[in-house]
Amino acid sequence: MRDTRKPLISSAKRSLSLLAGSLAVAGSLSSPAMAADLDEVVFGTNWFAQAEHGGFYQAKATGIYEKYGLDVSIEMGGPQVNGMQLLVAGKRDFSMGYPIGNIKAVEEGLPVKTVAAAFQGDPQALIAHPNITSLEQIKEEGLPVYIAAFANTTFWPWLKSKYGYTDDMIRPYTFSVAPFLADDSIVQQGYLSSEPFAMEKAGVKPSVFLLADYGYPAYATTIETTDKMIEENPDLVRRFVQASMEGWASYFNDPAPGNELIQEANPEMTDEQIAYGIEKMKEYGLVTGGDATSGGIGVMTDARWAKIREFMLTAGLVDKDLDINDVYSLDFLPKEPVLP
Repeated sequence: MRDTRKPLISSAKRSLSLLAGSLAVAGSLSSPAMAADLDEVVFGTNWFAQAEHGGFYQAKATGIYEKYGLDVSIEMGGPQVNGMQLLVAGKRDFSMGYPIGNIKAVEEGLPVKTVAAAFQGDPQALIAHPNITSLEQIKEEGLPVYIAAFANTTFWPWLKSKYGYTDDMIRPYTFSVAPFLADDSIVQQGYLSSEPFAMEKAGVKPSVFLLADYGYPAYATTIETTDKMIEENPDLVRRFVQASMEGWASYFNDPAPGNELIQEANPEMTDEQIAYGIEKMKEYGLVTGGDATSGGIGVMTDARWAKIREFMLTAGLVDKDLDINDVYSLDFLPKEPVLP
């Protein structure tokens, strides 16, 4: 099995052109003058390498991180990896997170903050058979909905409050589409660019309801770091965010370099699956839509975080005394919008 703690590209092979690029960084984002002075950074993703992580791998593959004075190692997540624990323990400098998880962590006293959001909308969807045409119909017909345990503290309470879903509709989801394909009454959760792809390959073109399109407020694919990192090295935080968002802009223009690293880290990720993921991210504007249209990739707003807090309060997922300003910071977003 691949040791994902090792950098995907050897720092010993950096070219003089990349070194020259590091000298040309403009503005207040400082960068070292020599390759040997690159700041080593460990970034952990939330799952196995995939198109939804493409901007980060692109920044690695194309030298954008090095341009900003960073030697970034990307560690894959997975079902047995607790990214928040690794971040707080100092094993990672940055971690790919999720707003609701970050809010809960802060409420529990963990010193972490979200500093950017690569995805303006959560790729999470409910997926039904073609005869189902709305989220309301799922409730009206009392269809079984297969969801994972984490959904009980994320999107399921939102579906209950907005559409009247009830807990007796829940069935345990085991991250397999086999039950769905065998029973046309089943509804299940899924990522926009993952489960629908598998279903279509099996001959079923499902109805896909992207929850973000119906008002589910959560960002996704966020960048989290510790309060200590922010206090001790704010310039590094700013450079990492800037470079990562430039990586996303580059990925949508020519994803080949990033895809090569994705497949090196996760050989099971096929060209077809990656292409489908990129297509869906573009189609639904997950990275470049919403506030990112004008504010640039990675943008977050106070108003959006207030909506997330309001939803969590209504759903009983957070205490009313939580100060949402303790959860995130807008200070490290790119000063100029990063657009593809």
